[in-house]
Amino acid sequence: MKRTFLSAFLLSGVLLMGSCNQDKPAEVGVEGMNAAANEAAANPTVDNPNVASDTEAPNPNAPVMTFAENEFDFGDIKPGAIVKHTFTFTNTGKSPLLIENAIASCGCTTPNWTKDPIAPGAKGTIDVQFNSQGKSGIQNKEISIQGNTQPSITKISIRTNILPDGANGPVRK
Repeated sequence: MKRTFLSAFLLSGVLLMGSCNQDKPAEVGVEGMNAAANEAAANPTVDNPNVASDTEAPNPNAPVMTFAENEFDFGDIKPGAIVKHTFTFTNTGKSPLLIENAIASCGCTTPNWTKDPIAPGAKGTIDVQFNSQGKSGIQNKEISIQGNTQPSITKISIRTNILPDGANGPVRK
């Protein structure tokens, strides 16, 4: 037993030492990293020109998404229940608002949003559906909305408490 343990220990040590490549000077790795950083700075990628960057200076004419409520609590629900809520927002900015995407923090939460441009002063909606199948206890889910707004990402959230299967109290036999 001791011999097997000692052999395994020595073999793992040899493999670990052999995996280190000490022939290359450290400067090569640093130069490669600097070259990649310089190239990324020289050639920034633009995913969507309609979406404002978080590093851009505030645009006074940019659309602004103002929600009537930023979070909603469904309260207690039964296991397996599917619940829905509609969040309403107003474009309080000075140009049309376009929602690029809405992403939920969990696959059990599905957002659906107004696809048409929302004029200044007009209202839009985001419908959020939550499926409690396979979940239990308190649940907090966040939806990130990306658009041509300032800031480019706005967050809303839902909350619920999924009751245990014996919601009417423990079952005694």
